[in-house]
Amino acid sequence: MNKQFTFTVNSICLDENYHPTDTTRITTNFANLARGSYRQANLRNALKMIDNSFNALAHWDNPRGDRYTVELEIISVNIDIAGSGQAFPSIEILKTTIVDSKTNKRIDGIVGNNFSSYLRDYDFSVLLPEHNKDQAQFSIPMDFGELHGKLFKSFVNSDVYKQHFTKPPVICLSVSDNKTYQRTENQHPVLGVEYLPNESSLTEQYFQKMGLQVRYFMPPNTVAPLAFYFVGDLLNDYSHLELISTISTMGTFQKIYRPEIYNANAVAGKCYQPNLNNLDHSLTQIVYDRAERSQLASEQGKFAVEHFIKPYQAVLEQWSAHYA
Repeated sequence: MNKQFTFTVNSICLDENYHPTDTTRITTNFANLARGSYRQANLRNALKMIDNSFNALAHWDNPRGDRYTVELEIISVNIDIAGSGQAFPSIEILKTTIVDSKTNKRIDGIVGNNFSSYLRDYDFSVLLPEHNKDQAQFSIPMDFGELHGKLFKSFVNSDVYKQHFTKPPVICLSVSDNKTYQRTENQHPVLGVEYLPNESSLTEQYFQKMGLQVRYFMPPNTVAPLAFYFVGDLLNDYSHLELISTISTMGTFQKIYRPEIYNANAVAGKCYQPNLNNLDHSLTQIVYDRAERSQLASEQGKFAVEHFIKPYQAVLEQWSAHYA
């Protein structure tokens, strides 16, 4: 069965000259920034914010705060099913590379960071609403996220992944505005103070099916916890610079996309509930179309139905039933 699935990996530099490809989900953070008349300024300002954040966190032996630059690559993963030659855009993630101007070295960062998936759009924006339509009580469809999770694990465990990347991915997302987070006494020098949620979320359960566990940390110089999804030991499997590359990159995107939470003027307290209606926040000088992002999620889910789920439904069901 595994021979029917072939993964291919392509990459493109995310810089101020970046243009989204035809297969990129246009609601993805970096693609949303790279459209319209403010495209180049958006990208230039976002990348500068990332560098500033990185240098503020990696402050040792960095007196001027300008030692490091973060380079970003968009990693696009396509899947060919049953040797059809038709590649479906499976996921897109980001890879960070750290450039040290003091030593003239290029240091591998973390792969993952952002996470983009048409199939996840289908699960959350098509399947889930249809399942709950006209229902008195919200419920989750049977096997919700199973196929997506198995495809992701198949990719991470594949020879293709191992040829390109040396460590498992780390995905960094925003916290949920319908949960409460309690600050703990655990503190990491780079990740910051750890928070614990009051309950599990549907997103957590979905990512568990991808083989990822989650921990919540509020890094130094930030005002709210971030959700870090990972395999293995987040605190010990990655260097400080690797972790900082993810914090600076995704913390910047969250300031742009979720300013009510991540660019708030007050720091999260001991007991913290994110509030998307918080008026006490600052806006970045970057244009981001949040309304379009939410409207297009269902369209992207329908794209997955038309080009992936329906054409290969029998093969996908058979493969999923036998995947360990």
